[in-house]
Amino acid sequence: MEQQKLPNSTLILVFGIISIVTCCCYGLGLIFGIVAIVMAGTATKLYMENPELYTGYQNVKTGKILSYIGIALSVIYLIYVIYLFSTFGMEGIMNMNEELMKEYGM
Repeated sequence: MEQQKLPNSTLILVFGIISIVTCCCYGLGLIFGIVAIVMAGTATKLYMENPELYTGYQNVKTGKILSYIGIALSVIYLIYVIYLFSTFGMEGIMNMNEELMKEYGM
């Protein structure tokens, strides 16, 4: 019997990587991470029913791990942003940005 590639295994891996790369984009990494985990759950269920029929399960496992890391980093960053807005407000954050721009000559 010929093995076929597990559906969306490469996409799950790519979404896991994107969730880490975009973790500082105000929740974008969170979206990619959650989508990858949902897709990985479906792919894992399919693989566990007939493991001899599919290849690419390693990509699913790696993508799931990367998604968990991306979600954790996104949540930490969102908590930090909420803390900044609640402490300094929008005006305080804008002042901090202006000071940094002056300091580094931008």
